[in-house]
Amino acid sequence: MNNEEYRNVMVVVEQRHGTIQNVALELLGKARELADIRGQKVVAVLVGNRISDLSQDLIAHGADRVVVIDHPVLEHFITEPYTKAVVAAVRAETPEIVLFGATAIGRDLAPRIGARIYTGLTADCTSLSIDEETQNILMTRPAFGGNIMATIVCPKHRPQMATVRPGVMIRPEVDRSRTGEITELDADLSESDLNVELIEFVAEEGKRVNIEDAGVLISVGRGIGSPDKITTLEGLAARLSGEVSGSRAVIDAGWLAKDRQVGQTGKTVRPGLYLALGISGQIQHLAGMEESEFIVAVNKNPDAPIFDVADIGIVADIHQVIPAIIEELDTVSSTN
Repeated sequence: MNNEEYRNVMVVVEQRHGTIQNVALELLGKARELADIRGQKVVAVLVGNRISDLSQDLIAHGADRVVVIDHPVLEHFITEPYTKAVVAAVRAETPEIVLFGATAIGRDLAPRIGARIYTGLTADCTSLSIDEETQNILMTRPAFGGNIMATIVCPKHRPQMATVRPGVMIRPEVDRSRTGEITELDADLSESDLNVELIEFVAEEGKRVNIEDAGVLISVGRGIGSPDKITTLEGLAARLSGEVSGSRAVIDAGWLAKDRQVGQTGKTVRPGLYLALGISGQIQHLAGMEESEFIVAVNKNPDAPIFDVADIGIVADIHQVIPAIIEELDTVSSTN
């Protein structure tokens, strides 16, 4: 089959226990954009057990067709049956482009699928576009520790495949008036495909909100001085119904867990409020947060690059600003 026989943009939808993950909806928005440029359709692949009722949500977010693979062996994510199911969908649909979320599941699935269908994969993309001359997809991702951005193409093999970081694409508006086609695909699954035995599934309790999903982020850099200040900031974040995140320097120093990192080598976020404390604003960090709706930056250096993207910039010692914010919150709480 030559490249011209591959058509449409496919999104492998990640759902967990019947809940569509945000990254899947973000990918549908980007897929819609790419498909419109190519004059093609968006195909969503929905894999799981008793998940057919999620199809209409995918259509409302931009899918033209939903391919449902519904089987008891897909109740929980296990690599082999999920890989077999998605490979069956790719072979049946022959898409030109296939997109996955760069999550634990997506990073497990995508390279295995690429190997089975003999095509390439660009991982951890932060940008996707169509080359006007060749019509190939341009897949951009950080390289060399986030110090450069590499744009990769796959001109000779199809489909062109990429995993995309959560938070970098804009989730489309819901349009309940959209209509689409829903089809079921038999992937020839059976109990024999379960090459591992799942003894027990235990949901982690008390897990913090993913920083990509937080409406408010208090993000800290080495400018806060020491890790013991983070406890105070976690209290402030809780009062604002937010989360604490940090720059790469803070994560590398061990002050916060890796899943709290914002930036090219961390996560991309778009909260309603991003409060940057003691962060200078190197380009690698700005790439992960500059699309936030409202950015407040506090830094002693008036020339800090963070002020170039901030809606409000405060040139001051953060150890004076934070107590003032807490005092103001106390005043507001006491009057309500």
